Amino acid sequence: MYTAVDHQFMSQALAEAQNALYLANPNPRVGCIIIKDDEVIGRGYTQKVGGPHAEVQALADVKSKGIDPAGSTIYVTLEPCNHTGRTPPCVDALIAAKPARVIVAMLDPNPLVSGKGLERLRAAGIDVRCGLLESESQELNRGFISRMTRSLPWVRMKIAASLDGKTALPNGQSQWITGPLARADGHHWRAQACAILTGVGTVKEDDPTLNVRDVKTERQPWKIIVDSKLETPLTAKVLSNPKASGIILVCASLDSVDAQEKRKAFEAIGVEVIAMANTHGKVDLTKLFAYLAQERHMNEIHIEAGFKLNGSLLREDCVDELLLYYAPFMVGDGIGMANISSLTALDQRQDWQIMDHSLFGPDLRLLLRLDKKTI
Repeated sequence: MYTAVDHQFMSQALAEAQNALYLANPNPRVGCIIIKDDEVIGRGYTQKVGGPHAEVQALADVKSKGIDPAGSTIYVTLEPCNHTGRTPPCVDALIAAKPARVIVAMLDPNPLVSGKGLERLRAAGIDVRCGLLESESQELNRGFISRMTRSLPWVRMKIAASLDGKTALPNGQSQWITGPLARADGHHWRAQACAILTGVGTVKEDDPTLNVRDVKTERQPWKIIVDSKLETPLTAKVLSNPKASGIILVCASLDSVDAQEKRKAFEAIGVEVIAMANTHGKVDLTKLFAYLAQERHMNEIHIEAGFKLNGSLLREDCVDELLLYYAPFMVGDGIGMANISSLTALDQRQDWQIMDHSLFGPDLRLLLRLDKKTI
């Protein structure tokens, strides 16, 4: 069904989509290549939200060169949209361009689109095919697919630890467990997330900024702090520039006078405060992630938290993916990765699948997913 040339050009479209990795949220990361007479005449990828989608950008590239796209072959990594959102339907622009073929990597999981965009193109007499390098496009858009199919974001937990699984010394010292190359790679994962989530314990103990510094990006992820009792210091570094990204403090309740006063103080510096409690008077983590996907349209959440919150997230089955960095030394007594219950039998364990392993200087990075997690 597909030739080696088709694979080559779709690979180029996927490379274009990679350019949207830090840029496109909450939209999917899409790339487009337009071919005529065996030459690339246009390229595009999804721009910032509200900006042109990949297909429209690629067609504009063609137009800027004075080339007629009629009769061309268009390779796009996600089904073109057929509905009006922040931008007009991409299928209208494609139909007007009169290509001979449109080859698509994957269907759009958005129920407003799924299959309908391809139907419109076929109805216009265009030869449409779908499924070329599908898994590669799905991998690039794991968060978007999760939000559309599960109504939940894709949640990744990042942990840096010693070989014996310690994230800090007994006195709490943790800077730095891993080296500069591993830390820079961690910023790559921060940059592609819609939000970075941590707990009040980490804020009080480490005073992190939780911004992206070691990679170039046009947007900073939201910062979310799980803080049941609103104990985050107003002077915390993470609160220093709310306008740069957006900051949400999530507490258990705002019913007391004290909580209302704290809320006013946070809101005065531009920090948003929301409340959602479980039956134990703690933040309802499951409800929080549903809210972030359904109400705030967030695709990927990147966790950089401590022993207690990590444990809660794992126990409540909120985590889809682990990003573990191991430094080649042992600590002995110290603080572990997560506060989880001890097993009494090995068949109680959760099995994680290693998806990738890479070295960053002396440090080993593992990317793992639960065997049962699907999108």
